[in-house]
Amino acid sequence: MLETVFAGPLGPLVIFLLRIVDVSLATTRMLLAVRNQKLLVPLIGFFEVLIWLYAAGTAIRFLDSPLHVVGYAGGFAAGNVVGLWVEEKLALGLATMRIISAHGGVELADALREKGFGVTEFSGQGREGPVEVVYTVVKRAQVSRVMAEVRLWDPGAFVTVEEPRAIHRGWLFDKRRK
Repeated sequence: MLETVFAGPLGPLVIFLLRIVDVSLATTRMLLAVRNQKLLVPLIGFFEVLIWLYAAGTAIRFLDSPLHVVGYAGGFAAGNVVGLWVEEKLALGLATMRIISAHGGVELADALREKGFGVTEFSGQGREGPVEVVYTVVKRAQVSRVMAEVRLWDPGAFVTVEEPRAIHRGWLFDKRRK
């Protein structure tokens, strides 16, 4: 039954779709591995390889068919895009946000605290004069909420968003212990 599907006109499309799934899983798995997700990574890897075996094995059987080969390569390309999109939507992990504001930094810090974020603020000196530096660590899914507050209090603020490699203690972890 499967042999008939893969050999027929739908074969290249099925290979294309299988590659989208397996490459999306691979992309997500690699990004989660960087974030040290020890339970999800091997589980995703198992299904990724299982799907890849079918897609690659079938493509190899039909190497004389340009459509099967294009389906395989096209699925790989599309799978990268889909995998990045999926990982972005999952937004697992944490983000470190540094906001440098020439005006509105103190108010921004207070507004973020009111919304439940832990914030550290301190004064600094920029090229144009004094600045207020607001520093916070948030869940990646909350970055857009913080950015909305930044736009409200100082649309011209300089913002960097980075992914912390390791975090020890802090307000984010105190809540989990209670």
